Amino acid sequence: MELSSDETEMFKKVLIANRGEIAIRVIRACKELGLNTVAIYSESDKNSPHAKMADNAVKVGPSPVTLSYLNIDAIISAARETNADAIHPGYGFLAENSTFIKRVEEENLIFIGPPVDVVEKMGDKVLSRKIAVEANVPVVPGSNPFSDYKNAEKEAEKVGYPVLLKSVKGGGGIGAQVIDNKSELERAVERTMKVSERFFGSNLIYLEKYIKKAHHVEVQIAADKMGNIAHLFERECSVQRRYQKIIEEAPSPYILPVTREKIINAAVSIAKTANYESAGTIEFLVDKEQNFYFLEMNTRIQVEHPVTEMICGIDLVREQINIAMGKPLSFLNESIKPLGHAIECRIYAEDPKKGFLPNKGKINRYEYPSGPGVRVDSGIEEGMDISVYYDPLLLKVIAWDRDRTSAIVRMIRALDELKIEGLKTNITFAKALLGTEDFLNSNVHVQYVEENLQNILQGDFI
Repeated sequence: MELSSDETEMFKKVLIANRGEIAIRVIRACKELGLNTVAIYSESDKNSPHAKMADNAVKVGPSPVTLSYLNIDAIISAARETNADAIHPGYGFLAENSTFIKRVEEENLIFIGPPVDVVEKMGDKVLSRKIAVEANVPVVPGSNPFSDYKNAEKEAEKVGYPVLLKSVKGGGGIGAQVIDNKSELERAVERTMKVSERFFGSNLIYLEKYIKKAHHVEVQIAADKMGNIAHLFERECSVQRRYQKIIEEAPSPYILPVTREKIINAAVSIAKTANYESAGTIEFLVDKEQNFYFLEMNTRIQVEHPVTEMICGIDLVREQINIAMGKPLSFLNESIKPLGHAIECRIYAEDPKKGFLPNKGKINRYEYPSGPGVRVDSGIEEGMDISVYYDPLLLKVIAWDRDRTSAIVRMIRALDELKIEGLKTNITFAKALLGTEDFLNSNVHVQYVEENLQNILQGDFI
C-alpha cells in the first residue's frame, strides 16, 4: 500500500538505539509506517538479526555496553552518518537517560519518547512520588534521598522495617534490596549506592516501606502533543525474580472491578499532572485488602507491552512514532474495549536451578511456536552466539485467548513447541510455574517465586 507523503512529514529515517527483540519490534513498526531504519550493533552483534533486518546498520563499538550501546557519541555519529532524522531508544540502555535525550535534541534530532523534563522528573523516584501526591494518588511510605549510612538509619527507623532500598535515579529493580533489620542496613546501603553510581551515575538512594505479598499492577498510558491522554487498561506483573518480571498478563486477574476503575483513574491523573507525552507505564503495588500505592513511572515502552496490544488491538510502538510526529492519538478510551486475555512469558538464557544464573553459548537449535493466538517477539536465530555482555532475555512468547484459563493452556502448548538447544533457558521453569495451583488461582505476588522456588522446580514439568 502506498502511503501519502504527509503521513511521515516530520521524519523519514529512524535510528534504533537498542538491540535484540525490541530493536526488531521497532523496525517492524517503522516499516509499516514507510520509514527507513538504521540499526546499531556492537562487535558481538555484527551478524545479529536486528542488524540484518534494518535498511542500514552501523557498528558503534566493541562488545561491552559502555563502549557500544551506551556510547552516546558513537550513536549520534551513526545517526549523522546515515542521515537519520529521529532516534527510538527501545527500553533499557539509554531509553530514560536525560543526558542522551538532551544530546539528541541538541543535534536537532527527534527523540521518540517524552520530553527531557518529563523524563527527569518521572525518572527521579522522589520527584515522581511528589507528583503522585499532587495528583491525590497514595504512595508507599518512604524517605528523602540520602547517600550515607547515618541518614539511612534515621529514615529506616521512621518508616519501619522491613524496608526496600532503591536508587533515586534507577528503574527495573536494579540494585533494589529488602532489609529486614538494622544489622543488615549498613552493608546494603554501601552496595546499593555502588550499583546506583555504576548504572545511573548517581549514588543517591532512598528507602520505602516493604509491602509483603503485594501484587504488581501497572497501567499503560498514551498521550499526544495536543494534551490528549488515554489509558489502555492494566497489566499484572507479579511473577518476578530479583525484581525482574518473568510472566505478565492483561487484564489483571487479581484486582476487583472497583479497584480497576480507581487505579486507572489514578494513573491518568498522574500522567496529566506530569504533562506526560508519548507511551508510558505507571506502576502500582496492590495489597491483600486491594489498597494500591504508586510505585514508579516508566517513561518508555515496556518489555511487556505486547499483552496490552493483544487485548486492545493497538500497536503501541506505532502510536509512539506517530505521537513524535505530532499526530493525535489514534484512539479514545470510549472506542477501546479489551477483548480476551493475554499472557507473556519472557524466555531468558539463565539457569533457574542455579539462582537464575545467566548462561552463554551457541544456539544449536531454535524452533519457535505459532498457531492461533500465539505471538513471538524474538531477537535470536539458530547458530547465534549468546554472550554475557547483555541482558539474558532471548525472546518473549505471548498467548491470547478469549478467557484466562484458555490463554494459560495455549501458552503451555506454545512453550511445548519452543525448542532452544545449546544453552540453559527458563522454558521448563515457566511451564512449571504456569501449571501451579497458585498461578491458576492468581494467588501469586512479587515474592512468590523467591518463597516457592524449590516447589516450582520440583513440579510436574521439570
